[in-house]
Amino acid sequence: MANILAVDDSASMRQMVSHTLKQNGHTVVDAPDGKAALDKAKQQKFDAVITDVNMPNMDGITLIKELRKLPNYKFTPLLLLTTESAPEKKQEGKAAGATGWLVKPFDPEKLMGAVRKVVR
Repeated sequence: MANILAVDDSASMRQMVSHTLKQNGHTVVDAPDGKAALDKAKQQKFDAVITDVNMPNMDGITLIKELRKLPNYKFTPLLLLTTESAPEKKQEGKAAGATGWLVKPFDPEKLMGAVRKVVR
């Protein structure tokens, strides 16, 4: 199964996302913000990244822009999981290179459906 990086400044949200992914056979590494996630992504290759938008140190959209600059992440699925639902924010995410957008609170089935769609 896939090795997935889950990024959220909320420990409980990271725990819920990790639990859902692990129950479905995936390996999960988590990070509390974009800066920590970028450091981890430079150290190992992930098959997908699921990130929040609003976080301290580095937000999710900046994280996506930074990941897309790395050769290993040019084509990696990068999903935003956020409370943000404004069309402008979605457009900003898409322009940064996001593969998809999920709104919190997340439905585990929708999360897994999105992961199944983007992870080969």
